Amino acid sequence: MKMTETSIAAVRVPEPSLVHEMRAALVVWEREMIRFSRDRTRVVAGMVQPLLFLFVLGSGLGSLVAASAGGVDFRTFLFPGVLSMSVLFTAAFSGISMVWDREFGFLREMLVAPVSTTSILIGKCLGGATVATIQSIVVLALAGLVGVPYDPLMMLEVLLLLFLMSFMITALGLLLSSRVKQVQAAMPLVQLVITPLMFLSGALFPLSNLPPWLAVVTHLNPMTYAVEPVRHVIFERLDMAPAARALLDPGIWWGSFAVPVPLQVLLVIGASGVLLSIAVRLFSRTE
Repeated sequence: MKMTETSIAAVRVPEPSLVHEMRAALVVWEREMIRFSRDRTRVVAGMVQPLLFLFVLGSGLGSLVAASAGGVDFRTFLFPGVLSMSVLFTAAFSGISMVWDREFGFLREMLVAPVSTTSILIGKCLGGATVATIQSIVVLALAGLVGVPYDPLMMLEVLLLLFLMSFMITALGLLLSSRVKQVQAAMPLVQLVITPLMFLSGALFPLSNLPPWLAVVTHLNPMTYAVEPVRHVIFERLDMAPAARALLDPGIWWGSFAVPVPLQVLLVIGASGVLLSIAVRLFSRTE
């Protein structure tokens, strides 16, 4: 019997390097951008929902709390909170979309690639944060309608803070998706976790004069340290009485210690690192 030669295509596996890992994260980020640009329904829904919160909810509640808002339009107070909410849900769903990737087999294809799980999840977080920040630009463009000035430096600072907040929430979404196996269970879980984070962050109400138990809960919520810097940056550009500023933007206090904004930002960065690290470990074990 005559033996035949079979040619096997040569496969070159690149050597592990930082550049290789960064390229892998960039590919995952680019995929998130393509998915976002092709999903017009998601784009429109993500932009309309914050507008409903700002102009419908803000106008409705404003008529009730006008006397207690220190003479400030309630929509002005609500503006930083709506910005935060606009990125909160988008970032959370970007993270939880890993459940879809698992069900359709794409997650397994990514994990068998010669790149680290950390690079894949970092790319996912960067993609979710970019998409959420882009959507928040629509809300930020309406700042003038609620009495917030168009200060370029303020807008740049707000966008950077929103990007950081989105990165943290996307990492949380990835952490949740590591424990969820079916799409049907993903949505209720996101609402169960994300909605309390939103309501207990001070996005919809001032942190001053809270009941002691509620103050403790808000201080334990990482979203509080993400929302407050956004409000601080915006309220610094507003012309309001000191009493109204103290009422609507009292800052975060640990007892008699006023937590400075840079420390709040560092806490958000630390929370992002912790959530991402746990997500990487869980995906490495379960997949």
